[in-house]
Amino acid sequence: MHFFSDNATPVCPEVMAAIVAADQADHGYDGDRWSARLNGAFSDLFGTESVALWIATGTAANSIALASLCPPYGGILCHEEAHIVVDECGAPGFYTHGATLMALPGEGAKLSPETVLDRLKAIRPDVHQVPARAISITQATEYGLVYTPGEVAALGNLAREHGLGFHMDGARFANAVAYLGCHPGDVTWRAGVDILSFGCVKNGGMVGEALVFFGNQAQPRAAEAARWRKRGGHLFSKGRYLAAQLLAMVEGDLWLRNARAANAAAQALAAGAAGRLLHPVQANELFVRLSEAERTQLRAQGFDFHDWGADAARLVTNWSQHASSVQPLAEAIRTLEG
Repeated sequence: MHFFSDNATPVCPEVMAAIVAADQADHGYDGDRWSARLNGAFSDLFGTESVALWIATGTAANSIALASLCPPYGGILCHEEAHIVVDECGAPGFYTHGATLMALPGEGAKLSPETVLDRLKAIRPDVHQVPARAISITQATEYGLVYTPGEVAALGNLAREHGLGFHMDGARFANAVAYLGCHPGDVTWRAGVDILSFGCVKNGGMVGEALVFFGNQAQPRAAEAARWRKRGGHLFSKGRYLAAQLLAMVEGDLWLRNARAANAAAQALAAGAAGRLLHPVQANELFVRLSEAERTQLRAQGFDFHDWGADAARLVTNWSQHASSVQPLAEAIRTLEG
């Protein structure tokens, strides 16, 4: 049983069917009928007029979003363990032509308004220091924690007060919304988010994510991002296959149904790992205290996962699992002999 990553899962049947249905002649790049439906589909989903672009990868989505918000001389306030800091090989700096990632600490990989404000106060308003121009947060975080609508809004208010753009890396956005049980607009545009990287691949897609733009700057920022997409080599000539996947996700409840299944599987594992959890389980990632000997025992029973330092493991559930399907691992952890 594989718990390496939700990137390693198969494509869900509904998305595969949508790809097959799009396998017919149409206009190239983003001039096809599927791409033309994205703005309306995401506007309906979020309850506000939105502009949506398909993007090949999450790294490109994050980086292009930040390039649309931050000039080369600017800074992006983010968590020190954010994906854009530790897992994207400097891509945000590449796309922004040199913008600085202002990495900050925070419990569970979450930014707090207090930490952000302290950093802002430390920046002198002269040409000798990098000025902050954007905030970027991850929903759910790198440790599987979820920002509530109030927490996002507190950062959104801070961004507005200081003239900062506000980006959300939503690689696991669906898992966060499924956990919160709120309207997706409550943790995005209503809370001040300007651009969302909306995850698809981790939630059952094959390839492609979405950039969703909100507010009165949505159109010009999306136009800017479209040029970054082309210049960065991410404008697929047959973009309809990416658009079709996104539409399959959001025009029904597939995006939430898949996320709920993954979250339920994570909760089932959490019950088996009681007393071993390093962080609360709020989405589909678990960080479990396991010795080297215990990890060896589990792997000998056919369970695959990533080590997390010397004495822990990361377990990631996915759309194709459910509470009962992960019971063998939950029971194996429960009955471990150290």
